[in-house]
Amino acid sequence: MFDTMTLTKVAAGLCGAFLVFLLGNWAAETMYHVGAEGHGDGHGGEAAQAYTIEVASVETADTGDATDVPEVDFAALVAAADVASGEKVFGKCKSCHKEPGAKGTGPTLNGVVGRDIASVGDYGYSDALIGLPGDWEPAALNLFLEAPKTYAPGTKMNIAVRKLDERADLVAYLATLN
Repeated sequence: MFDTMTLTKVAAGLCGAFLVFLLGNWAAETMYHVGAEGHGDGHGGEAAQAYTIEVASVETADTGDATDVPEVDFAALVAAADVASGEKVFGKCKSCHKEPGAKGTGPTLNGVVGRDIASVGDYGYSDALIGLPGDWEPAALNLFLEAPKTYAPGTKMNIAVRKLDERADLVAYLATLN
């Protein structure tokens, strides 16, 4: 059944196929190589920067040192916020926070501005929120909405509102739900 000639043909076929794969790998590596000599190999090596974008820094008048962005008064932003825009932002929240009286994944937000943290009686809050002192004043809501998992590690809330003006609009809208 299997003679020497058949085994030789099978071995030659396997070796030939292996050589074709090696040749294909070499050709692909040559054509699609990411880096050039001295510029990294495309696999975590160092690479030359293509261009630099100059950014002006904020300087103080007396020291000349670069400073962080000035702190914003969030209460003033809420006072000047657009409630209609806040209602649009609230559209993201409706998947968990239902209208007053309806059960949802999250607690009702009716009266949330100024309310004690974790104070809705029929909602099972996470330990992260139960342990927080204080109430939901606009500044606290700002910090919580910006990064819930940072403000209260272990909270169930996983949606953040990254833009400051959207947070101010949202808090202004939530204040109308009181």
